[in-house]
Amino acid sequence: MTPDDATHLGLRERKKRETRVALSQATIRLCVERGWENVAVEDIAAAANVSVRTFRNYFSGKAEAIAALHLERMLRVADELRARPADESLWDSVAHAVQTRFAAGGQSAPDRRWADGLRLMLAEPALQGEVGKANAAAQDELARAVAGRTGTDAAREVYPNLVAAVVAAGSAVAVEHCLRTDGQTSLGPVLAEVFAALAAGLPVP
Repeated sequence: MTPDDATHLGLRERKKRETRVALSQATIRLCVERGWENVAVEDIAAAANVSVRTFRNYFSGKAEAIAALHLERMLRVADELRARPADESLWDSVAHAVQTRFAAGGQSAPDRRWADGLRLMLAEPALQGEVGKANAAAQDELARAVAGRTGTDAAREVYPNLVAAVVAAGSAVAVEHCLRTDGQTSLGPVLAEVFAALAAGLPVP
């Protein structure tokens, strides 16, 4: 493969990734605004300015499209973790990686109407299986990133998998806390609090 071929493949893969994100964001926005039952694949394709066939090339349905954004964000957390300075402590690197990627999606407090709609969407039974699969894939990639920083083996050792599970859980707790406050709390400070507590070993308040 020539350098030009590699560049072309890299650009094509980035374009595919961007399309996945755009479709996922459109699905979430429409489902939050209109309600799960009131959104069809045709609506999503129109909102993302693509054909229904293009949507079907990426996702089997709304649930997979929604879960894809969570997976993409956590994959980028893993990428960011790998890029952190080698002499930085693991938990400082984790905190920076999580906050950087969540900041890319916006850390301001959601308004109450959006928070209510998002809670309703996330409670949709059809979504649970896809979210579970996305979480598993995200934790696998996070574990590999942790293993690379700590010199451990994600396939044979508990530690990188434990850290990955804690990172995923901590991020989810922060998001859920912000949703429960009905738009009164911004995500950034909550993430900082969560990962400071984890880095300190979860001391009793």
